Amino acid sequence: MSEFVGGLETYLYVVSTGLFCPVMIALVILTFWMVFCLGALLRDCVDKRRGKSAAQEGYRLALAAEVARCRAEGDGDLDIRLERLLQEAELRLLKSLDKVSFAVRVGPALGLMGTLIPMGIALSSLAQGNLPKMAQSMVTAFTTTVVGLACGVIAYLVSLVREKWVKEDMREMECLTERKLREVVGKTTESPLEVEHAFPEEA
Repeated sequence: MSEFVGGLETYLYVVSTGLFCPVMIALVILTFWMVFCLGALLRDCVDKRRGKSAAQEGYRLALAAEVARCRAEGDGDLDIRLERLLQEAELRLLKSLDKVSFAVRVGPALGLMGTLIPMGIALSSLAQGNLPKMAQSMVTAFTTTVVGLACGVIAYLVSLVREKWVKEDMREMECLTERKLREVVGKTTESPLEVEHAFPEEA
């Protein structure tokens, strides 16, 4: 029985140490990705201060093209087509947050894995009396913890800002759709266009 348990422990140790390099590579990629996200956030922040929004501009062009297409085809379901266009645009905005939300959860997880794996190696080195290797493994363990947590914090802050911008873009896109529909159909009352919000309104 002890040999069986020892075999399982050896197997798990081999799997754990085998994951060390992939975890380190993933953390390096994540750090570069966070730098890219911060750069993109700064660029969008400058555009926002200038009153520009790539999402709104793109949707405005798509809205005009959809109205022109409906007129050319003589389609009477303009409100339905505009509602579908709005929902698709909102879905794309929500999908743009997925990568940052993924980094919020993955960063600390990779940091924890990068901590525990070297600690196991350090304990094994301690048992063998190899103190230099133990010290190196402990330094690696604590470094990966800091990097993983830092990536998670940065990703969380980026996601907070981008969620706010997505809410603003979705609200403006809905107003653009409503205004265009009233302009084309000539309605003075409220349009039946109703779009479900992905984010609940704050009280």
